[in-house]
Amino acid sequence: MADTMQFDLVSPERNLVSVPVREVRLPGAEGDLTAMPGHAPAIVNLRPGVVTVVAADGSETQFAVTGGFAEINNDSVSLLAERGHPRAEMTQDIFNDMMSQAQRRVKQVQERSTGEEIVAAAVKLLADMEALGTHIGLDPNQANFP
Repeated sequence: MADTMQFDLVSPERNLVSVPVREVRLPGAEGDLTAMPGHAPAIVNLRPGVVTVVAADGSETQFAVTGGFAEINNDSVSLLAERGHPRAEMTQDIFNDMMSQAQRRVKQVQERSTGEEIVAAAVKLLADMEALGTHIGLDPNQANFP
């Protein structure tokens, strides 16, 4: 088994990273998981959270994502993020914009839907966004919601 696998992280704005890695920690919608070389093939829906990439030398890099999905194979992980930023680039303004988008989604779903499961999923999305901000040291209460 190889010591590394290829990791690619793409968002609609840009290709964030394409590097060989030892492991990738993912915020899965059904729970967090770690992909390593030799991992069984899977497609994983992601919730808002932090993706941690461990390079071959053991150094870690983090990315904040608002959701998306990851395709895991034996020798690669391809992550397509709804929106993603390197942790080092995350500012309170960027996070406030992410929170505002999540809040707008919740309001739209509440106005359009009577299904409790759909509304609950939208509310969970907002809670996951708040947790993301708290995890990376940003204030989820600072965002001004329209």
